[in-house]
Amino acid sequence: MEVLIGERLTLEDLRRVVFARAPVALAPQAVEQVRRARAVVDGLVARGQVVYGITTGVGDLATVAISPDQAAALQANIVRSHAAGVGEPLPAEVVRAIMLLRAHTLALGYSGIRLETLQTLIAMLNAGVVPLIPAQGSVGASGDLAPLAHLALVVMGEGRVLTEGGSRPAADALREVGVQPVILAAKEGVALINGTQMMTAVGALALLRAEVAAKSADVTGAMTAEALLALPAAFDADLHRVRPHPGQQTSAENLRRLLGESHLGRPADRVQDAYALRCMPQVHGAARDGIAYARRAVETEINSATDNPLIFAEAGKVVSGGNFHGQPVALALDVLAIATAALATIAERRIERLVNPHLSGLPAFLTREGGLHSGLMLAQYTAAALVSENKVLAHPASVDTIPTSANQEDHVSMGSIAARKAARVVEHVAQVMGIEALCAAQALEFRDFEQAAPAVRAAYRAVRRVIPPLERDRVLADDLAQAHALVVGGALVQAAEEVTGPLG
Repeated sequence: MEVLIGERLTLEDLRRVVFARAPVALAPQAVEQVRRARAVVDGLVARGQVVYGITTGVGDLATVAISPDQAAALQANIVRSHAAGVGEPLPAEVVRAIMLLRAHTLALGYSGIRLETLQTLIAMLNAGVVPLIPAQGSVGASGDLAPLAHLALVVMGEGRVLTEGGSRPAADALREVGVQPVILAAKEGVALINGTQMMTAVGALALLRAEVAAKSADVTGAMTAEALLALPAAFDADLHRVRPHPGQQTSAENLRRLLGESHLGRPADRVQDAYALRCMPQVHGAARDGIAYARRAVETEINSATDNPLIFAEAGKVVSGGNFHGQPVALALDVLAIATAALATIAERRIERLVNPHLSGLPAFLTREGGLHSGLMLAQYTAAALVSENKVLAHPASVDTIPTSANQEDHVSMGSIAARKAARVVEHVAQVMGIEALCAAQALEFRDFEQAAPAVRAAYRAVRRVIPPLERDRVLADDLAQAHALVVGGALVQAAEEVTGPLG
């Protein structure tokens, strides 16, 4: 089924377009919304009215008037001059997300773009044309100017697009799929490049993966709890009822369900467990609450008009403001990075307890012939390295700013940097979750497995379907890659949910 834009877009819609290649179409009322806003722009140009970005230059050049006969040249020049990105190209899935989000915000009818220009962008997306957009160059103030300019270049038939083997000229790619490039008219260059869609797209995809990681943390934590014979009292419903943070409530309930019907004996002389086990609901729950905040911000931004100036057709007015400023997204994505990093820091401590015989009571590094074999010693090293890197990446980008455009743009959000950092943190967290699943599954080899909780046994079997028990040393990188795939693909959680039902 096609995804309609110009109404309300959801993260599930985003997932369908980016990963399932669902086609995109304009909602019926969006066509009229776009036409009404465009009529306002055409009237301004015809009257020669001075309006920022339409009949003037941009940034600190806003005082320079542009005649109507130069309007098209101005818009093309804006796009070309702003296409100043550097670094590695953004992945194709991110670019598809950017294209969808930019088309949607234009379809809301506040940007004054022509219908045919918007339809060209949609046609590119549906045809699988993926503009080459360098990852670096945005400070997130007038939106993501440089990245979006590289997108706009391709709409004009300029720039390059991604291919499986590298890149090729955009003009060739458009010709091949029968999409006609656009000669931009007044306001259209500004409309295409003013907005937060790069940071929001990167952040939205990271958010979707963070939600999977948060659920995975409860599953891998439950596996470790069984392997280390953790006391279930720490997850008691009454205990968590009197501290009713939503995330904590959800994680505690998940852990109760995951550990239900366990018949593994617990040490009679143990009063309580280490924090990495006992405080899983509190730490995982706080991460969940941070992720939930990021979701609210991203969902709001996806459905916002972030251009400048904005056209309010019904009132017949044009308003120049700052809706392109990325601070709401930058702050939320900094929180996303911090929240998800915590999932990995506590998981790494559980991994250490699994492989350390002084803490686990299990064979050192979970191998039967320690000394001759090193077992899973280096798995913990890898987790420690990823967690330590996350500590650097979790430093917030949104507290920084640097003036641009001759100090006209004197406070910027660094939202694209916050987004790219958050995405890297989430990727590292998924790696650590995979390492915990690998180590916990190996630790369960030394327990009375059939007495473990049914959901934990199901998660264990999901691991064993792709990773055999570690009988002797082998290259661990392959195992780690398989474990990571179990987490990011959702197979680990799905296996547990076949027993518990959907987890929160």
